[in-house]
Amino acid sequence: MTKQEEVEVSLRKKFHKVLFTAFAKAINEYELLSPGDRVAVCISGGKDSMLMAKLFQELKRHNKFEFSLEFICMDPGYLPANRKLIEENADLMGIPLTIFESPIFEAVTDVHDSPCYLCARMRRGYLYKKAQDLGCNKIALGHHYDDVIETILMGMLYGGQVQTMMPKIVSQNFEGMELIRPMYLIRESDILHFRDYHELTFLQCACRFTEAQAAGEILNEAANAGQLSKRAEIKQLIRKLKEINPYVESNIFKSVENVNLSTVIAYKKDGVTHRFTEWYGK
Repeated sequence: MTKQEEVEVSLRKKFHKVLFTAFAKAINEYELLSPGDRVAVCISGGKDSMLMAKLFQELKRHNKFEFSLEFICMDPGYLPANRKLIEENADLMGIPLTIFESPIFEAVTDVHDSPCYLCARMRRGYLYKKAQDLGCNKIALGHHYDDVIETILMGMLYGGQVQTMMPKIVSQNFEGMELIRPMYLIRESDILHFRDYHELTFLQCACRFTEAQAAGEILNEAANAGQLSKRAEIKQLIRKLKEINPYVESNIFKSVENVNLSTVIAYKKDGVTHRFTEWYGK
């Protein structure tokens, strides 16, 4: 049995409930796909997006309604070894990948104020443009359940706001385009189990910071001092809270599904702030 066959069989058997069922549930619950959609499955080379590609292929095999897929990967300036790893994994797993290049890493190299934010925004724009050129109306990203709950806590603790990573977003800059997150209900621990079970090695991160680590280069002082990213800090916090309350992760997730507007001081909608005094006593 080839590695591709081994992976596909496991998605139908061993990992069917935790991966494929959760994938299909998110698509149905959040109405992420419609008949006639042409989806650009965006692959960074990491474990999440590579698995997403295989889950889309499995969903296509069921063929409950007609939709089409394009598997795209943007090379923002990877080291040759990292690009080679992406190509080898795509071949190994039977993913027909289209790779295109962009100058993003070069553009953000000397940016010191929020380079990750700028890089993410630029990457999104290039992905939308490539998908549009391929005739797609949606791009799919591999964010998972843990990304969602970490984003909720990061917004509260570091941003002073209640918000979440939405399962789908209509693009404001690319007309007729939409972003979807079909891995929304999949736990990162199950993705890691899938990866390790098949003894697969994926790109850890799509940024120059990680490439520099892999190459043994000298990093900036903050990195050398071992300072953690805010998301890494939140991951640690959730792990500690889980030791006290095993339901903490699901409770964080549910908190943005059960917002009671009658008990909040203010909320924003379409950029307009509404305060409780507008309806108090009425």
